[in-house]
Amino acid sequence: MKLLNPDVIDFSKYLESPSDYANVKPASCYKDEIIELFKNAPKDTGVVLPWQFTEDKIRIRPGELSIWAGINGHGKSLLLSMICLWQMACRQKICIASMEMEPRKTMYRMARQFIGSEGAHADDIEKFTTWTDGRLWLYDQMGTVQFDRMIALIRYCHEELELDQFVIDSLMKCGIGSDDYNKQKDFVDELSTLAKDTGIHIHLVAHSRKKETEYQQIGKFDIKGASEITDMADNVFTLWRDKKKEEKVKAGEMVDCPDAVLVCDKQRHGEWEGRIGLFFHGPSCQFQQAQSPYPYKGPFTNEL
Repeated sequence: MKLLNPDVIDFSKYLESPSDYANVKPASCYKDEIIELFKNAPKDTGVVLPWQFTEDKIRIRPGELSIWAGINGHGKSLLLSMICLWQMACRQKICIASMEMEPRKTMYRMARQFIGSEGAHADDIEKFTTWTDGRLWLYDQMGTVQFDRMIALIRYCHEELELDQFVIDSLMKCGIGSDDYNKQKDFVDELSTLAKDTGIHIHLVAHSRKKETEYQQIGKFDIKGASEITDMADNVFTLWRDKKKEEKVKAGEMVDCPDAVLVCDKQRHGEWEGRIGLFFHGPSCQFQQAQSPYPYKGPFTNEL
């Protein structure tokens, strides 16, 4: 794990967009790429998610923008953390810019997911942090970061570090008012364009509007902010935790249903949209496809 210190990085040269002149091309120059698309279905490109059920349904593809949304406290950042671990196990290089959580706490939660336990020995932590070298970078900045600086940071990570994916957690920490829909639209438009121009996959965490109760499931139309947030994104995912089930379980009742529902509300370059039931394993902070008292054994847990 490496920290990116904003005080020692010169972002000025990354604030300007490259010239557009080179982007005007004859349509026929895409012939080979079209042939490749016919040979390989879109669902076969990109990196899979951690669950076997989604292997032939959802991919994290280069050059796309994904929105991850949910109600406060329902675990969207925790879920994305697990997904990032899986992506790194598939040799993806990722930077996480979480302006809501200190890097040490981000690493603590990821370590629990990696190790599969809420308790760990110093050797386990040593193995985990060594494993992150060359795979994970964290932007060491708390509080608000203006969105033009965030764009510059992504360019820096692409050009200087050659990263594959970038996580922004969250939209509300990018210096844009909750009611400034035009600026939200401009920011998401820039992110979408930047993803396509560089090939980096950008994950943007967003919040959902408050419903009457948090017992009600949410969808893409419940995402707080401008409608263009979902319109311009390539993929939209929403996570909802079944708080009513949690209350019943605490009261000693047996409830036979998932702890959470992950919804793929939009997948522009995929052919599947739908709902995925997930079970939460508290000690490891993992979301599992099946209910189990044991942590999920994916490629990152197998590293130990």
